[in-house]
Amino acid sequence: MRAMLEGNRVSRISVRGFAVASATAVTAVGSVVGVATGSTAQPNDTQAAGEGATLLLADIPAGQQADVQVAHLEAQADAQLIAADYEARKGAEAEARKEAAKKAIAKKQAAEREAEQEKADRAARDDAALADASSFAAQSSYSVAQIQAMARSMVAADQWQCFSNIVDHESGWNYKAVNPSSGAYGLFQALPASKMSTAGADWQTNPATQIKWGLNYMEGRYGSPCGAWDFWQANHWY
Repeated sequence: MRAMLEGNRVSRISVRGFAVASATAVTAVGSVVGVATGSTAQPNDTQAAGEGATLLLADIPAGQQADVQVAHLEAQADAQLIAADYEARKGAEAEARKEAAKKAIAKKQAAEREAEQEKADRAARDDAALADASSFAAQSSYSVAQIQAMARSMVAADQWQCFSNIVDHESGWNYKAVNPSSGAYGLFQALPASKMSTAGADWQTNPATQIKWGLNYMEGRYGSPCGAWDFWQANHWY
């Protein structure tokens, strides 16, 4: 009889051991879920769950220990699946951040290339204007029609009207126009007038030199003659 009791005691201890293991595995599942969702498990949760499961499973007959083992293994597998899913989500988020960073870098590089191209195009236009300005033979005087013909050959077609509007308002196409109060001079009423010398030493007498300077000024300060005209309309100066 005593031997039988001892045998039952061993069975109950074994079952209790599996119960604690199962409860721990189940608590592990909850902990992983808590990490994934941002919740915080309390220290006593594992102990409470283990004690509750021990009291419950300690009464299971020895013949059902296999079921307890299976439940324990299933709980472990569930915990591993949840952990793997959490790690996979973390990996996907990291990849998404990397992809966003790559796109941002590519966009910045494209903008830089576009700016460089615009700079090169502007330099090319300036060179073309210089060639056009030097191609006109010097004369003692120029008519409005001649000055406008010079300007048309130097200004882009889509910018011509804006360019013309500014000259109309500033000087009426008189390349020798002088403002008596300020001293502003020429087609664009440059002030001081001497700054047009950057386009050529003959700035006082050559409309082509003045046109070259005015075009460079508008593009350098406002991006284009139309940008300068927009500013002029808002402020009546540019």
